[in-house]
Amino acid sequence: MRIDDKILTEKGLNTGAAEAKTLLLACGALAREILAVIEANGWTHLALHCLPAILHNSPQGIPDAVEAAVLEHRPNYDEIFVVYADCGTGGQLQQRCEDLGVKMMAGPHCYAFFDGVETFEAREEFTAFYLTDFLVRQFDAFVWKPLGLDRYPDLLETYFGNYTKLVHLAQTDDPALTEKASVCAARLGLEFEHRATGYGELTPELARIRP
Repeated sequence: MRIDDKILTEKGLNTGAAEAKTLLLACGALAREILAVIEANGWTHLALHCLPAILHNSPQGIPDAVEAAVLEHRPNYDEIFVVYADCGTGGQLQQRCEDLGVKMMAGPHCYAFFDGVETFEAREEFTAFYLTDFLVRQFDAFVWKPLGLDRYPDLLETYFGNYTKLVHLAQTDDPALTEKASVCAARLGLEFEHRATGYGELTPELARIRP
């Protein structure tokens, strides 16, 4: 399946499967990784519907968007699993999922479950700025332009003055992407660290969903 990051950012993705019993309702930023895990394990019982990844730039809208999608798709599946972490909703997404009776990923955000939630929290990297593979590819759409740095470069110090490094949490071994992440760090005036995480806790979490 050909996946366009711009479409994932603005519109999301839907992959229907006639035999699927469970719908993974996920962030568009995780589409490639989820599909890779599904394909690697030959799981035909899972279908994927992704909401637009750009919702991360206005996380207050995520709970309502998730609820609308759950209500829309619930009649077609035995179970819905929400592949979002808290993602800046201040616990509202967790509460909404509990109210809807659906389960969701644990952790504060996708950075944590890629790195391993306990490992991530133990690092206490309060001055690190994180990018996943998707966010490296979509750096301008998610960081540079929304913050107005393309128009007002003087804002760089305002936004990133308290950060010391950019950490690329890499799901894949892609030298070109690593180089692009390094360039992103340089644009922000930060030190660069590459951390190969693979899919982290994503695979074991999805493996718990049985046919």
